[in-house]
Amino acid sequence: MTRELTGRHVLAITVGAFAVIIGVNLVMAFQAVRSFPGLETRSAYIASQQFEAERAAQAALGWTAALSLDGDRLLLTLQDAEGQGVRPRALALVLRRPTHLQADQHPRLLAEAAGRWHGQVRLAPGNWNADLTAEAADGTQVRLRLPLYVGS
Repeated sequence: MTRELTGRHVLAITVGAFAVIIGVNLVMAFQAVRSFPGLETRSAYIASQQFEAERAAQAALGWTAALSLDGDRLLLTLQDAEGQGVRPRALALVLRRPTHLQADQHPRLLAEAAGRWHGQVRLAPGNWNADLTAEAADGTQVRLRLPLYVGS
C-alpha cells in the first residue's frame, strides 16, 4: 500500500533539500576563509607607493632566477643580465602553496658556486610558489615569485 504524496510532503522535501545545500555551502565557505585569508599585504595603498621605484630598480639589475627539484633536492640558480652567477648580500626563499598558508617551508639554502644554491625540502605533490627575496650589492631589493610543480 502506497501513501499519497501531499503538499506537506513536497514542502518537507523542498525545505530539506535547501537546508542540505545551504549547510554544505556554509561549511565550504567557512573552510575556505579559515584556510586562506586572501591577504597578500595589509595595505595595498601603502604597498603601491614604492612599487614602481622598486620594480624599475629590480628590472635594471636584469637578474633571472630558475628553480628545479630533483627528489628532495631543491636547486636555485640566479644570474645577471650577462648570464653570470650572482652573489647577493642576502638571500631568502619561502615555498608556499597557492591555496593556503599552513604548508609554508623556509628551506636552508647552501651555496654551491656563484649563482647556485641547493637545499633539502619535502614537498607534497601539486603546485607551489617560491617567493625569492634577495639584496643586491648596491642595496636593491629583488623579489621574485617562481612557480614550481611537484609531480606525484
